[in-house]
Amino acid sequence: MRLFSAILTVALMAMCAQAADKKKDDPNQIGSRDVGKCVNFYSLEKEIALGKQLAEEVARQSKLNQDPTITEYINRLGQNLARNSDAKVPFTFQVVEDDLPNAFALPGGFIFVHTGLIKLASEEDELAGAMAHEIAHVAARHMTCQATKGQIVGIASIPASILLGGGLGGYAARQAMGVGAQTAFLKLSRGAESEADYLGTQYMYAAGYDPTGAISIFEKLESLQKSRPGALGRVFSTHPMDADRIDKTQQEIQKILPAKPEYVVTTSEYGAIRDRLIAPDTRKKGNTQDGRPRLKIGTRPDSQDEKDERPTIKRRDLEQ
Repeated sequence: MRLFSAILTVALMAMCAQAADKKKDDPNQIGSRDVGKCVNFYSLEKEIALGKQLAEEVARQSKLNQDPTITEYINRLGQNLARNSDAKVPFTFQVVEDDLPNAFALPGGFIFVHTGLIKLASEEDELAGAMAHEIAHVAARHMTCQATKGQIVGIASIPASILLGGGLGGYAARQAMGVGAQTAFLKLSRGAESEADYLGTQYMYAAGYDPTGAISIFEKLESLQKSRPGALGRVFSTHPMDADRIDKTQQEIQKILPAKPEYVVTTSEYGAIRDRLIAPDTRKKGNTQDGRPRLKIGTRPDSQDEKDERPTIKRRDLEQ
C-alpha cells in the first residue's frame, strides 16, 4: 500500500511539473503561472528588503540620471513590461549615467538601466527587449535562487544557535549583506540567462512589442563583444553573449509566439528621449581637432518626422 502511495505521489508530481512547463510555454498564461519555483531561503518580503538595501548601495556608488523626462519615460516603459510579466513584486526603475551598454536587476524588483544601453538601442523594441530580460530575472527569482544554492553547501557548518535564532531565511539574508553581495547577485548561471531570454521575449510580446527586437539588441551586443572585448568585459562577464544564444531565442520566438499582424517597433517619444541623451555627446564632438567650430546643417522645424507622434509598426518576419 505504501509503495502504491509513493508511486502515485511521484506520478502526480510529474504531471504537475509537466502542466507547469506547458503554462510556461504559453504567453496567454502570463500572470497566472509560477515561474520562480526553486529551493529558496528568502521570502518575497525578505527578497524585496534585500534588494532595497542593495539598490541603495548602487545609488551611492553610481551617478544616477536626474533628468525627469528621461527617468519618467524609462519608469513608464518598465512598468508596462512588468504588468505583462509573471513577477509578484513591485518594480523600481532607475537610470545610471554610464556609457557601458548595460542593464541589471537586483532581487525584489530593482532595475537599473545604463544610458549607454539607451544610446545603443536605436529602436524602442530593442530597449524593451533588454529591460524585459531583466524583469524576467526578477520574476523567476534567479538571484535569490542562486544565492540559496550557494548557501546550502555551508548549512552543515552553521551553528545551531544561528538557526534557532533567525532561521535559514534570516541567516541567508545576513550572509548576503557581506562584501561583494551586489556582484554575486549579478553573475547568474547560463541556465538563468537562457530562461530570462525565454521569458523576456514573452513579456515584450505581451506588451505589444516586436519580440525580434530582443534579437536585434543581442546582435548589437555580440558585435560589441567581438570588437571591444577588453573595454566591455565587465558587461559580458555578467551577460555573456554568443551566436548560439541568439539562435536559440530566435527559434523560441518562432515556436511559442503566434505571429501578430502588427507590433510596436519604436515611437517618436523614444526617439526624442534617445536624442536627449545623445545630444550632449554630439555637441562635444562638434568641434574639429584643432579647436575651431564646425558648422552643422540644422533640421527643418516642420519635419514630418517630428510631427508624427504615432508608433512605428511593422510585421514580424515569419520566414523560418
